[in-house]
Amino acid sequence: MSTPQLPYSEPVRLHQIGSGVKRTLTPDAAARARIARALDLASLDAVEAEVNLVPTAAGWTLSGRVRAELAQTCGITLEPLPLTIDEAFSVQLAEPVDEESDEIIITLEDESPDVVEDGQIDLGQYVVEQLALHLDPFPRKPGAEFVQPPEPTEISPFAVLKQLRPSDEG
Repeated sequence: MSTPQLPYSEPVRLHQIGSGVKRTLTPDAAARARIARALDLASLDAVEAEVNLVPTAAGWTLSGRVRAELAQTCGITLEPLPLTIDEAFSVQLAEPVDEESDEIIITLEDESPDVVEDGQIDLGQYVVEQLALHLDPFPRKPGAEFVQPPEPTEISPFAVLKQLRPSDEG
């Protein structure tokens, strides 16, 4: 079983973190095209992320800022809608907990940290995730309104025949 290719990947192995890792991530044109496809964007002209990964008592904190120039597609007019993203973020990460219990506890206030898998943290995946979190889920051009087409008056197949029948002139 092959794993699906990620649109943008910049892995850091846990043993490389030491006292912290600071990076500026700037995906190239091919990576931007893959990200645009994955996020269903009309275009992704620029994306840059400043990331800082530091160890904490419970794991790691990944923080930084994502900046992007992109365009989403209006859900009504299908025109591109330009969008500028400039957002700070912070994500808590921890190694998997090896519990014997099969019980899963789910709460609405999910403040649990992301679990680090395969001994690495993929900074690129978090950049894509942060972009996705700041997209408009229902992009719409200002003033664009959906107009419901009129319902057919008669859905009967005989409606057409009724129009062809000569009117009674008696």
